[in-house]
Amino acid sequence: MPFSPPPARPRCAPVATIALSVLAAIMATACAPVPTQPGRAVPTALSAASETAPVATACPQDIAAMARCLAGQDSAGAFYLIAMPQQWNGHLVLHAHGGPTLGSPKAERAVEDLERWSIMVRAGYAWAGSTFRQGGVEVRAAAQDTERLRQIFVHHVAQPKRTVLHGQSWGASVAAKGAEMFTATAEGKRPYDALLLTSGVLAGGTRSYDVRTDLRVIYQHLCNNHPRPTEAPYPLNIGLPKEVAMTQADLQARVNECLALNKPAAERTPEQQRKVQTLVSVLRIPASSIQSHLNWGTFHYRDVVQHRTGGASPFGNMGAQYKGSPDDAALNAAVLRYRADPAAVARFAEDTDLTGRIPVPVLTVKGVDDPTAFVELDAYFKGTMERGGSGARLVQTFTQHAAHSYLSDPTYPTLLAALLRWVDAGEKPTPEGIAQQCPAFEATFGKGCAFLPAYVPALLDSRVAQRERP
Repeated sequence: MPFSPPPARPRCAPVATIALSVLAAIMATACAPVPTQPGRAVPTALSAASETAPVATACPQDIAAMARCLAGQDSAGAFYLIAMPQQWNGHLVLHAHGGPTLGSPKAERAVEDLERWSIMVRAGYAWAGSTFRQGGVEVRAAAQDTERLRQIFVHHVAQPKRTVLHGQSWGASVAAKGAEMFTATAEGKRPYDALLLTSGVLAGGTRSYDVRTDLRVIYQHLCNNHPRPTEAPYPLNIGLPKEVAMTQADLQARVNECLALNKPAAERTPEQQRKVQTLVSVLRIPASSIQSHLNWGTFHYRDVVQHRTGGASPFGNMGAQYKGSPDDAALNAAVLRYRADPAAVARFAEDTDLTGRIPVPVLTVKGVDDPTAFVELDAYFKGTMERGGSGARLVQTFTQHAAHSYLSDPTYPTLLAALLRWVDAGEKPTPEGIAQQCPAFEATFGKGCAFLPAYVPALLDSRVAQRERP
């Protein structure tokens, strides 16, 4: 049975409101944001000398008694939040959040991230997280915003002994890209001592999202309501036309109309359950994640096509052969086919795909039943690191979790401790050693160790249908 993580800690609305009021005041007096334009190159040289110092703000409730918090908005327009524990161990965890969120950045995102990742502060680490300057799928810009925050921390707060760059989910690709982009400071030192990548989307944009293209075409074959026959047709691999006003609630209503995902399986009609089971069997995703993957394949795809790749789609399913339905031949003959635009693929790859040239230790963790970022993505990332000459600097761990956003409290301090021993003493961790070390952290942080030291993920092509690529 998959390990179930402990219930999420309750949000602290009053504290978050206080933090937001401080950030609103900062925004009113901050330098004018410098938005990133579609296709605009992101410079790699940054300086925090001209950045306004952060100001004191209230911490989330569960760390308020043990830390002080600082907040600000950087010169590019990103909000950020910093937490300094009273009993600081001298190390900084620099956080790159998942998502990505669409739309303009909101200060509360940094508050929510700190609430979720307060385990870092409770374990003695300073924590700093940026909202990024913009919403949407732009990895290099997010990496730049993260590096700018590191410099703000060093310039205005403290000089950490070690800096661990932590990327969660989509933020794992941001962290990995940042480690490739920023390899030395102005003083010739490495800005990051190590990377911790958790529940990562690590096969690059040109491969990590293939399942969402497959979901769009199979869902449309089964349901024919996204778009409806009465609506103007459009290529499904663009996500959604720019002019179509659809909300996530609108899309959810269409999905429930066809699949009744808002009802227990026993209350669906036989036809609805047959369609749900077809999607589950062919795509190998749980029914509970169909809606979220379809949201990403709709609204995030539109963001990519409209704002990142010049109106052409980098997503395609030409040549993909789908298996697991009641009639695979009929399914493959019926689904719509799209060829990814070569120029769009190249443009998207330049921003989101990784080279594997990372000069510092990298430790990853993934729940083997992660419904959002498949465990097989980590097998692809291992190959990327090996092709980039960094295979010896990668250690991958896996846990018996079926969660994505958060695994368990003792998991993360265990990984950070092992990572810092690797950096400081040259003791490269092993999955077996990490599994053995985790129970010692349960005395402080509660139960939750579920490492699987012998687990090896299958190749990504065994999980997601192979297809033609430009």
